[in-house]
Amino acid sequence: MSKVNTSTRPEARLAKGFRDIEAAELRGLNDMIGKIREVYERYGFEALETPAIEYTDALGKFLPDQDRPNAGVFSFQDEDEQWMSLRYDLTAPLARYVAQNFQGLPKPFRRYAFGNVYRNEKPGPGRFRQFMQFDADTVGAEGVAADAEMCMLAADTLEALGVKRGDYVIKVNNRKVLDGVLELAGVDLSDQSQSGKRLTVLRAMDKFDKFGLEGVVQLLGKGRKDESGDFTKGAELSDVQMQPILNLLSLDDLLSSVTRPNSLIRMQHEDGSTTPWPAGKLPSKFDMLEPACRDSKIASEGLAELRQLIDLCTGADYGSDRIKFDPSVVRGLEYYTGPVFEAELTFEVKDDDGKPVRFGSVGGGGRYDDLVARFTGEKVPATGFSIGVSRLQAALSLIGDKKAKALGPVVVLVMDKGEIATYQKMTQALRNAGIRAEMYLGSSGMKAQMKYADKRNSPCVIIQGSDERAKGEVTIKDLIEGAKAAAAIKDNKEWKEARPAQFSVSEANLIQEVHKLIKRHEA
Repeated sequence: MSKVNTSTRPEARLAKGFRDIEAAELRGLNDMIGKIREVYERYGFEALETPAIEYTDALGKFLPDQDRPNAGVFSFQDEDEQWMSLRYDLTAPLARYVAQNFQGLPKPFRRYAFGNVYRNEKPGPGRFRQFMQFDADTVGAEGVAADAEMCMLAADTLEALGVKRGDYVIKVNNRKVLDGVLELAGVDLSDQSQSGKRLTVLRAMDKFDKFGLEGVVQLLGKGRKDESGDFTKGAELSDVQMQPILNLLSLDDLLSSVTRPNSLIRMQHEDGSTTPWPAGKLPSKFDMLEPACRDSKIASEGLAELRQLIDLCTGADYGSDRIKFDPSVVRGLEYYTGPVFEAELTFEVKDDDGKPVRFGSVGGGGRYDDLVARFTGEKVPATGFSIGVSRLQAALSLIGDKKAKALGPVVVLVMDKGEIATYQKMTQALRNAGIRAEMYLGSSGMKAQMKYADKRNSPCVIIQGSDERAKGEVTIKDLIEGAKAAAAIKDNKEWKEARPAQFSVSEANLIQEVHKLIKRHEA
C-alpha cells in the first residue's frame, strides 16, 4: 500500500501579527460598537463605509514606522500593474472620498466609520497588524470649536462604555507648538531634506510615556537599543538642540516645582525682564510655555489655539478632570497640522496572572487640514477622532467583575433518528418564539450530545424519548443548575437517583418553561 504524501500539506498556522476572534469576544465587540454608534449619531455624524483597499497613491504614506517594508503598508499590484494597498487607517480613505464627491457633500461633512485597518509593522504583545477602529470626522470646519467637540465626543464615548470619570483623560496638544519647538531645536521645517529628522524627533517624543525622559534622550541622540537587542536609530541632535524638546516634555515636573518654597521660577515679560511669580498665584502650563513660544510664530499660534480649545471645553463643563493640555502628546501620523489629542485610560487593573496592567492610550486624533488638498490642490480643513476598538475592548473586559460567559443556544437532543422531523419541528418552534436553539446534527449518542451542549454553554437541553412522546411531554435538563448540584453529589449512584435540575413538562408548555429558565439565568 503506497504511503500518503504529506509533504504537500499546508501547515495550519496563524499569520504573524494577526489573531482569530471567537464568538464571546465578537458578541462583546458588537455590543461595544452599538454604544459607540449611539454617541456618534447623537452628535450628528452619519455612517459611511469605504473599501478596505485603495490605490496606494490615494492613501499616501503617513505612518511613523517608515523603516518597515512598503513604509508600513501592505501593498500589491493589480492586473493593470497599478499599486494597491490595504488601508492603514480610516482617515486617508475619507480624504479620497471627500475629494471625489466634494461638490455634492454638505459642508461641513460629518461622518463616522468603523472597520479593520492593516499595518505592516513589527508585531508585539498587544500590537497586531489587523485591528478595528471607529472614527468620527468633521470635514470643512476651520475653527477650533470642531476640535473641542472631538475631545468632548471622546469623553462622552468612554463614559457611555462604562469608563468612570476619573478613570480616563483626554490629553490635548498642538502640532504647531511641536513644530515651533523643533525650530528652536534647529530642525529646519522648510528644508525637505530634514523631514526625516523631524519625524524621528516626533516619534522620539511620542515614546515619552513608554520610555521616560532617558529613553527620549537616547532616541533624540544616537539611538536606543531595546531589551530584545533591536536598535532604533536616533535623530542625532546635540545636547543643546535637545534642550527645548526636553524642557517641553518636563513641563509637568517644572510646574510642580513652583509650589515648593524658594522656587526659582520667574515670570518673563515681553521686554525680556523677569519678576517673581505673584504671591498666591501659580502659573499654568500655558504661562510656562509662553516665553519660549514668543520666539516662534508657529508655536505662538499653536499655543493660542490650545488656550481657546481648553477654554471651550471648560465652558461646556468638560474640565481638566476630563480634558487637559499635555505637552507629551504627539500622535504618530505625519498628516496632523494643528490640535492633536489622545484618550488615555488612567486606571490600573490586574490581569489573569495577577500582574498590574495599565492600558494607556485607547484612541486619538487631531486636525489634518492638508489631507484632502493632496487631491484638490485647495486647503480643506478637517478634524477627527478614532477609537482603537480592539484595545479598548481588552481594557473594558478588566473593569470590575468579569462578566459570565454568554449563554449559548438551547440544544434539542436527538434520541431517536427516526423522529428527526419531530425534533426539527420542536427546534423551529423555539426559534419562532425568539429563543436561540439548535437540533443536534452529529451522529453521537446521548452522552456525547450532553458534552456538546456543555461546550456550547447551553442553558438547557430538551430530551424526548419514546416514553415522553407517548405522554405528550418533554424533559428539560437545566445544565447550569445541574452543574451546581452535581458538584455537591459524592457518587454516581446518588447522581442517578437525584437527577439534578431535570424536570418534565407538557409539549404545550415547552416554550413557556424554557423562556422562564433562560430569564432566570440571565438575571
